[in-house]
Amino acid sequence: GERRRRGGDGPRERPRERLRDRDSKLRQQQKPQRGSGRGRTVLALTAAAAALALGLAAAAAEWNRWSEASRLVTPHPAPPAVPPGSTGPLASPTYFWGTYRPHVYFGMKTRSPRSVVTGLMWLQHGGNLRHTSEQNDGVSRYGWLMHDGENFGVQEIRDEGLVLRTEFVKQPGGDHGGDWSWRVTVKMEGKGPAPLLSLFFYVATDGQGTLRPVLENRTRLAAVAGTAEELGDFTLTFLPPTGEGGEGPKYASYNFLAAGVPGLHRLTDLVRQSLRESSVFSPPGQPRRRFFGVSSTGGLPGEPPRGQLLLHQVTLEPPAVLEVTLESGSAAGTRRGRLAGPALSAALARHAAAFERRFEDTFGLGARGVSLPQRRFAQAALSEMLGGIGFFHGRSLLRSERREEPVPGAESMLFTAVPSRSCFPRGFLWDEGFHLLLLSRWDPALARDILAHWLDLLNADGWIPREQILGDEARARVPPEFVLQHSETANPPTLLLALERLLPDAPLPYLRRLFPRLRAWFEWLNRTQAGPEPFTFRWRGRDTDPERFLNPKTLSSGLDDYPRASHPSAQERHLDLRCWMALGARVLALLAEHLGESPAPYRGMAAALSDNDLLDRLHWAPELGAFADFGNHSAAVALRWHRPAPVPGRPPPAPQLRREVREAPRPQFVGALGYISLFPLLLQLLRADSPRLPVLLGSMRNERQLWTPFGLRSLSRDSPLYLRRNTEHDPPYWRGSVWVNINFLALRALHGYAQETGPHRERAAELYRELRHNLVANVFRQYEATGFLWEHYRDSDGAGQGCHPFAGWSALVVLAMAEDY
Repeated sequence: GERRRRGGDGPRERPRERLRDRDSKLRQQQKPQRGSGRGRTVLALTAAAAALALGLAAAAAEWNRWSEASRLVTPHPAPPAVPPGSTGPLASPTYFWGTYRPHVYFGMKTRSPRSVVTGLMWLQHGGNLRHTSEQNDGVSRYGWLMHDGENFGVQEIRDEGLVLRTEFVKQPGGDHGGDWSWRVTVKMEGKGPAPLLSLFFYVATDGQGTLRPVLENRTRLAAVAGTAEELGDFTLTFLPPTGEGGEGPKYASYNFLAAGVPGLHRLTDLVRQSLRESSVFSPPGQPRRRFFGVSSTGGLPGEPPRGQLLLHQVTLEPPAVLEVTLESGSAAGTRRGRLAGPALSAALARHAAAFERRFEDTFGLGARGVSLPQRRFAQAALSEMLGGIGFFHGRSLLRSERREEPVPGAESMLFTAVPSRSCFPRGFLWDEGFHLLLLSRWDPALARDILAHWLDLLNADGWIPREQILGDEARARVPPEFVLQHSETANPPTLLLALERLLPDAPLPYLRRLFPRLRAWFEWLNRTQAGPEPFTFRWRGRDTDPERFLNPKTLSSGLDDYPRASHPSAQERHLDLRCWMALGARVLALLAEHLGESPAPYRGMAAALSDNDLLDRLHWAPELGAFADFGNHSAAVALRWHRPAPVPGRPPPAPQLRREVREAPRPQFVGALGYISLFPLLLQLLRADSPRLPVLLGSMRNERQLWTPFGLRSLSRDSPLYLRRNTEHDPPYWRGSVWVNINFLALRALHGYAQETGPHRERAAELYRELRHNLVANVFRQYEATGFLWEHYRDSDGAGQGCHPFAGWSALVVLAMAEDY
């Protein structure tokens, strides 16, 4: 327009001057001028446009936050992997009732969202009330000796000289899961006067169902008549105690408690607060003794009841035998008689013999010449895992990385084995894949059911929270800082290890239900955990305050404090995650092919992630002589005491242990030889003729690095962070201890390489034999000495460490004994 008005005459303006003049004119137009209505109008329009743009941007941001929060709590739209109603008593009567309360020493419930629960407490007068299994409660030994996962179990508990044997048998019949019976046998070790013992048998509801006490002589709770939506009518009968070996009636005192329940997680508190030292034990011809008996209190003060509790207290002197029977109203027409006394003894004997036969048929340890004590140990390891299966219902507490406020997740149910009844009585995603390797050998249908439950936890984005804290009872056992689950945090897809084992014999309709969910989960991992370069991956969710830690943890990897790059950044390449993704692509390709779907996308990814040359380029550290992570790293770090600056008017602050970095980090491989370095071998991505294989085998066998007489240690002895604390309060965890799950993967891989044609076949076979002997012998030796499987084992002397009992992945020792990989 300017050139048109001038007719094209005059000197040509330079571009920079033209831009400067244009900007000046625009500023003049936008500047409000006195007496200029036009200027005010332009300014108002400009401000309105800016406000509109800001409003639209804010609305878009709010929409994105709302959409993300909505997807966070929205279940995945694929058809459920667990068909509706399939956990109920008609569709699945075998698994309807079970010992699905792994956090208590002995108790049963149904696979129902609002199940009626039953359980046992005991009190040696002068001691502590026992109910929930706690890590440091002084119970010296406990665990299932036999448990078939379906109909029968035998457990032994030793507590300060007291020996309790808890047994149960289920009996099919009717439409509500049939009947069951308990037998609790109590006796004292050694000689001397027997202390007074109270056993508390209870039944409780949580939100639905009603219970009616049936009293005998107004003091003894002889039975409970109940009704519930999933159970129909039922009767729970408490039979009078007898002497050991059925020696006739046993003198006892009785108390009962009827109270409102504010939540099942408050049962112990409710009983403890109802105890009064006002009851009298007075057997004929003996001195009277006072003891703590329950008395009705109406519930806990200030907490409105949500359900009912009826409790039967039996106080006596051991030895004694007590029996409890549950009889379903709908089974009355098929019941041949009450399952008690001699009938219960005969049923227990039949089930025990069947368990022994099935165990030998499954694992063949007797045929392999394994000694009887080791076979008993293996039976107990499997049984403790089966007895640690729980059914949970509730909502996780979730947080999106884009929102500060946590939100409750969708209402969910989960059928799962737990890592530890005392420490971790809830579901853990990467643990479950290892559990299912053992469970799939014992009971493939049970393993398939558990796997399907896990996949039904998938949200709309394809994410599964790594830790499942569903319901008040589960949440009561978790420190508050670990309750919240973060939506960017993954966990190793070990479920695919189990699926690979289940795949050949799994029904096709089952696999078709799983496939869209597995695909969504794998795509979520591939999308959200992508690394800085193609075919690299990075765990999200490392510790956000790196200066608190010697090396910031990576909880999402499952290997918590294993050394990673010292300064977390987006440039990290995590070797173990890359190997897990290679495994996932391979298994999904097999599954797609099995279902007649196109395996091409997964097969191509599996080939790329298994490419040994690309693996070398991205993860081989020549200076370490091993595979490694890559990131922004400094090896010159240490923890030093630091005193914060004082605040006027306040007491001097306590000193803090903070990280000191003596040499600036730089992009490099992380110098930590250990489990991570072995992952290309552990998941068998290395070719049998790989030149890297003998180097890894050498590190495994080197006693200055990973080899111990008890198994492979998690971090080399010559690593800078070997056995180093991560904070003042965090002892070393994955920094030297021997862990059974990774040793099992090593045995599985060595066994595989020993079968393949290649130059390292004999070396792999030799290491396999030695490692298997060391691992099995030590886990058995520690069980014999302590009565427990342990979370991990000390590399210096093999002693059990961490949580106990830990019949999660430590029970994989059974498969190692059977050489079943």
